[in-house]
Amino acid sequence: MLFVVPPLAGHVNPTVAVAAELTARGHQVAWTGPAAALTPLLPTGSLLYAAGDRDAAGGQELSGARWRDLRGIAALRFLWAEALIPLARAMLPGVHAAVEAFRPDILVTDQQALAGPVVARRHGLPWATSATTSAEIVRPFDDFPKVGEWVSQRIAALLAECGAPGGWDPRFSPHLVLIFSTPALIGDDGPEEGAATHAQDGGPGGVAGRYPPHYAFVGPAFGARPAGADFPWRRLDPGRARVLVSLGTLNRAAGARFYPAVLRAADALADRAQLILAAPGDRAGDIPPHMLHQEYVPQLQLLPHLDAVLCHGGHNTVCEALAYGLPLVVAPVRDDQPIVARQVAEAGAGVRVRFGRARADELHQALSAVLDDPAHRRAARRIQASFAAAGGAATAADRLEKLRPGPRPGPSAPGTAPTDNEKGP
Repeated sequence: MLFVVPPLAGHVNPTVAVAAELTARGHQVAWTGPAAALTPLLPTGSLLYAAGDRDAAGGQELSGARWRDLRGIAALRFLWAEALIPLARAMLPGVHAAVEAFRPDILVTDQQALAGPVVARRHGLPWATSATTSAEIVRPFDDFPKVGEWVSQRIAALLAECGAPGGWDPRFSPHLVLIFSTPALIGDDGPEEGAATHAQDGGPGGVAGRYPPHYAFVGPAFGARPAGADFPWRRLDPGRARVLVSLGTLNRAAGARFYPAVLRAADALADRAQLILAAPGDRAGDIPPHMLHQEYVPQLQLLPHLDAVLCHGGHNTVCEALAYGLPLVVAPVRDDQPIVARQVAEAGAGVRVRFGRARADELHQALSAVLDDPAHRRAARRIQASFAAAGGAATAADRLEKLRPGPRPGPSAPGTAPTDNEKGP
């Protein structure tokens, strides 16, 4: 199986876990995408076919100052126009080459790696969608139909430019959509009216709803992560509640106004809570002795030692916290994060606060609520149970094994070779 992924850690990490499970079952796996960015995210020795390194701007654009300062619809337009669509164009030739070299039976392609489905269709291969964020699953543009129409137009234009047929959406496979969450978190409001009811309920806390049967809610999939920096474990205070504060990988530089509010809230909670701040040193400010600060933390290893998490609403961070039954305070920054924050709040597993105009008193009240109100912890543990029941990487591998393999691609024959437009320059 060939995994087609963008150069984003949160989108790669679940595939590492699924690939490890498939490998343990005797399958061959490989990845394709911008190699320079993917190499440090993948296990040592992984088979990786470069795609998009020369021209891909996706990862770089999403870490630049221009994107960092955008919010709301402007950030969403930038994501599609300046990152995802150019990334798809850049990756197309490499993904074609990877399919011909590796000859996979099935492609597993991230929702934001649009080149994957285009190539899969061209080669007649079945493909599964890897939905590493649940935002696209819950009709995110219902409240902004013009934005949804604009995104659809951009995708249609990309397909036409690639020489691919129209009338289909590369974000959603007709064969299998792997969703690394459960209805217990995202809700049971399916993606389209009249969709068939799916058989699984997402485990305890989830209920059968209107999702199509090929939507597989597998819950989070945790795999091996690259070794991180050392952590001062002995400085964790067993006499106080411990709260991780993180804005993730891409948003950490946007916290210049947010971090000072966090420090003031931490001062107000100092007698009862120890905040552990993961932030760049030049933006964190003067850290008081009752806090811990480190630029990067070993998040998965740290979560079992925590009582709550304050974060930006990134899907992976939220699901990792909930997988350990931890309630959240969520300050969404952009893109899918407001949707994920709303899911957390509506599920009762946490409190949503403002990011751009964060106030210390608001953060103090929100943190006190998730630490003191047992309802938030009960909701988080209900979602935790649904995640455990969903099966994670093992369930994802089960569903992938049930897909009927397509013809194994070989060297392009007359009449089947990609067009010049599809193949790229």
